[in-house]
Amino acid sequence: MKPERLFWVWTLAGLACLPAADSSVPAPSNVRGGEYPRIHSDLRVTFRVNAPAAQSVQVLPAGSDSGMGKGPFEMTKGAEGVWTVTTSPVRPGFHYYSLVIDGFPCNDPASETFFGWAKQTSGLEVPDPGLDFYDAKNVPHGDVRMHWYRSKVTGALRRAFVYTPPGYDAKPKLRYPVLYLQHGSGESERGWTAQGRANFILDNLIAAGKAKPLIVVMDHGYAMRAGETPKEGARGNEAFGEMVVNDLVPAIDAAYRTLPRRNQRAIAGLSMGAGQALAIALAHPGKFAHAGAFSGAGRGLDAKAAGAAKFSLLWIGCGTEDRLHAGSKAIHEALDQAGVKHVWFEGPGSHEWQVWRKHLAAFAPLLFR
Repeated sequence: MKPERLFWVWTLAGLACLPAADSSVPAPSNVRGGEYPRIHSDLRVTFRVNAPAAQSVQVLPAGSDSGMGKGPFEMTKGAEGVWTVTTSPVRPGFHYYSLVIDGFPCNDPASETFFGWAKQTSGLEVPDPGLDFYDAKNVPHGDVRMHWYRSKVTGALRRAFVYTPPGYDAKPKLRYPVLYLQHGSGESERGWTAQGRANFILDNLIAAGKAKPLIVVMDHGYAMRAGETPKEGARGNEAFGEMVVNDLVPAIDAAYRTLPRRNQRAIAGLSMGAGQALAIALAHPGKFAHAGAFSGAGRGLDAKAAGAAKFSLLWIGCGTEDRLHAGSKAIHEALDQAGVKHVWFEGPGSHEWQVWRKHLAAFAPLLFR
């Protein structure tokens, strides 16, 4: 007798095995009760939208290297004006996308939206049957808090998301190291928890004894000095490093039970946030002993300066299919030639959250050792 073919289904309790006769299941990123998009056992995805008056409807993956494949995907109109399309198998992980109805891009009402590409954007989560390190497991969970503070640099009220580890409130005498963790261009301080599932990654690592309990601070990576206006071609983040050092770090040390010492403070980020993390760490080596760049090591990183900073941990990495891989690898090789101790991390994947989730899961256990 042949073994029954199985595939994975995401449920509120986690991942479960069901017979292949159940050919598709709702994506975990759907709105509550949403039946579409649906994920098939071979990782094809079926999209559906009710637009009876439309003349054309497409599904458009965001970006040129989306794990959903090259779009747009033309939808077919069926009975009562319901449009559908089934894609080829997609890469597991999180993917941004939009609908295009008669040339107008819009979000899919069946999917949750996430702040990406500088706007609220539909997101598709495709579970990986071989990975569970970012699942919400039955382990003690930390909290993700909103922390509001006033920045003297920007002259404005700012919001950071702060992860506190399991047991933080129950053990009022314990103090913790801090990781400042930055998102990428066009995203926000919500990114590492909403898209990256950082809190669940850390919960699982801490529960397994693989990472030390720590506080993680995730701030909005854009900041301009008070009274300044954006210059043409500028990102609007030119004062971010100054704001982190002069406003954010003191605010967190004052409000949370941190260990306010260099060897207990780390900074890392993805893409734009990777460049910011390295720039801040290199400019202020007395503040940060650990630095990490996920898919964006920064142009022209000075190996001599990196060596002089004497980091306890310097992490450089990138997905092998990422457009930034060659530049990141060149920096790794320059550090090697200069004899600067660091970690080089690469693996399959492009410029996407599944890669950055893996970075965090491998990076966090090396911190504060």
